[in-house]
Amino acid sequence: MVNVPDPTPSSRKLVGQPLLISISIFASLGVFLFGYDQGVMSGIITGPHFRKYFGNPDAVSIGTMVAVLEVGAFITSAAAGRIGDIVGRKGTLFIGAIIFTVGGAIQTLTAGFWTMIVGRVISGFGVGLLSTIVPIYQSEISPPNHRGSLACIEFTMNIAGYSSSVWMDYFCSFLNSDLSWRIPLFVQCIIGAILAAGALMMPESWCIDTDKDAEGFRVLVDLNGGDPQNPTAIAEFKEIKDRVMEERASGVARSYYEMWKRYKRRVLLAMSSQAFAQLVRNWRSGVSLVLYLTDRIVLSEAGWIGRDAILMTGINSLIYILSTIPPWYLVDRWGRRPILLSGAVIMAISLTATGWWMYIDVPRTPNAVVICVIIYNAAFGYSWGPLPWLYPPEIMPLTIRAKGVSLSTSTNWAFNFLVGEVTPELQEVITWRLYPMHGFFCACSFILVYFLYPETKGVPLEEMDLVFGEDEREEREENADDDEDNEVDGIDETTSLLSTATPNGSRKRPHKKGWFGIFKRRPTAGELRT
Repeated sequence: MVNVPDPTPSSRKLVGQPLLISISIFASLGVFLFGYDQGVMSGIITGPHFRKYFGNPDAVSIGTMVAVLEVGAFITSAAAGRIGDIVGRKGTLFIGAIIFTVGGAIQTLTAGFWTMIVGRVISGFGVGLLSTIVPIYQSEISPPNHRGSLACIEFTMNIAGYSSSVWMDYFCSFLNSDLSWRIPLFVQCIIGAILAAGALMMPESWCIDTDKDAEGFRVLVDLNGGDPQNPTAIAEFKEIKDRVMEERASGVARSYYEMWKRYKRRVLLAMSSQAFAQLVRNWRSGVSLVLYLTDRIVLSEAGWIGRDAILMTGINSLIYILSTIPPWYLVDRWGRRPILLSGAVIMAISLTATGWWMYIDVPRTPNAVVICVIIYNAAFGYSWGPLPWLYPPEIMPLTIRAKGVSLSTSTNWAFNFLVGEVTPELQEVITWRLYPMHGFFCACSFILVYFLYPETKGVPLEEMDLVFGEDEREEREENADDDEDNEVDGIDETTSLLSTATPNGSRKRPHKKGWFGIFKRRPTAGELRT
């Protein structure tokens, strides 16, 4: 029996939905910063003052200067799971912001190539922590019925950061001095400092699992309107505490090995979502990383050059932002699967069309390519942009959520770096064929989601085991130990991804769907119980 503690005193003036929205927006500064850094290098590396200052670096030097950030991000994203469990989500957010700000300052004041490399690596350490911990924090403070929309708002902030950096590069390109590239780099330091200061005022979402029950209950109370007698806050506290106690009673260690052993399928699904997000997106990268040279690579190939290409990229980024808004309303209504499936179809078509227009190379090719790029970006921003950041923290159990998300995020950075390094060679060797090739990856992502991704819309994080069939599996194993003759036929995690279970553990044959039936949502955990 879980006893509900008296909540700690609170001085927060905002409670309920205003508190939730304000926390979400402020936490999203972390991904805004991440997006800004992705885009800021794309303009300054082609500027005449930047190139003169660094001695007209060749493509390899530029690529290294850009790519080393991902090396740092990969390292800390892999370690962020452990860090998040030790210092908490709030502490990890603060540390990531401070590290990023220091790296940005080193870049701004750089005295040469190697100083810039050091600054980029340090900033990468900060980006790795922020890109891992912000989605976790967002998922843990969000109510089930709004978790998807808040995560999509978070992604919009990421693209807003990218767009801001593109326009900052554009306007600063008119400055006739080294300030044309130092100012854009300095702006990220300001944003990082604001995030670090704000992180100290944000509530901690990692309390109950560390036995800070009163503090954790206070956070739940504030998020649910401020009344300690609120039945929703009490029910959420009991559910989370019950889950924590069950995990402790099982005696299973919270190691990466045990996570892989018990939740291998969830880990692979989380990692696959991030891997395919890069495989369907990285076709735009020309030096090393997605978004750094962005559409300017394609635009230059299609006939757009110089400052006009930067301006067109800025306009395209605004359309990109607008494309991320519909999921705010659709993700918690349609569900995750329909958005991922429809996005994969549209991206595959637009990528294939891009390759075709470049192949025929007619006078209309430049404008046609721009249209294809805009359609592609809109489809990506609506689907495979935000959802791979939402899905991993949703499906991971509380006790290993940070570790699981750290693996999925490190997969993001690993594929980002790998594909980014291969892309320049592929552009030279297979030219226009590169685009339909990544359209093929979109088709593969469609198949993966259709057959393996369960719907998580509206499912509380603490009830996600039911979606994957683990409650039924554990009950079956317990019954088998007690009486082998009366073994209950449960379902395992593999089966639950492809079929539906009845409340007593028996298995239903999956309902056959027609073509349009794939866009219908799958049963939620609550519906499976009834």
